Amino acid sequence: MRVVLDSNVLFSALISPHTSPHQIYESWRKGRFTLITCLQQLEEIRRASRYPKFRRILQPHHVGTMINHLRRCELIESLPDITQAVDDPNDAFLLALAEAGHADVLVTGDHRAGLLDQGHHGRTRIVTPADFCKNILKPGI
Repeated sequence: MRVVLDSNVLFSALISPHTSPHQIYESWRKGRFTLITCLQQLEEIRRASRYPKFRRILQPHHVGTMINHLRRCELIESLPDITQAVDDPNDAFLLALAEAGHADVLVTGDHRAGLLDQGHHGRTRIVTPADFCKNILKPGI
C-alpha cells in the first residue's frame, strides 16, 4: 500500500504518542506500508517546526530524526501541477504528491483544507488518521 501523510499528521505523531497519527508513523517504520514524500514536504516540516506554537512543544532533535527517517521513504522529485481547487493552496502539493506517487491513500487531519470533503483524488482515497487506523491498517497496529 502506498501512502501520503499530511504534515499535520506527522507533527501530531511527534506531539502525541498515544494517538492515531503516532500509530500510523510507527506502522510505517515497521514496514506496514510505503510512505511517499517530496522535498517540498520535508522543507515544510523544517519550516513549520520553527513556528512559535511548535517550538514550545517539539524538540528540534525529534523533528530532525523524523526528517532523516522520511528521507528513506519514497521521495518524489517532480510534482505535477494540480489545477484542482483546494481551500488551502498550501495543501495542493499533497494532491500532486498522491498523483505522482500513485498513492492508494492520503491521510490528513486538516478539515479546513477541504481535502477530506473530496474523499478521493483520482485513485487516491483521502481519509482521517482515525479512519486509516480503523479501516485500513486494522488490528495489529
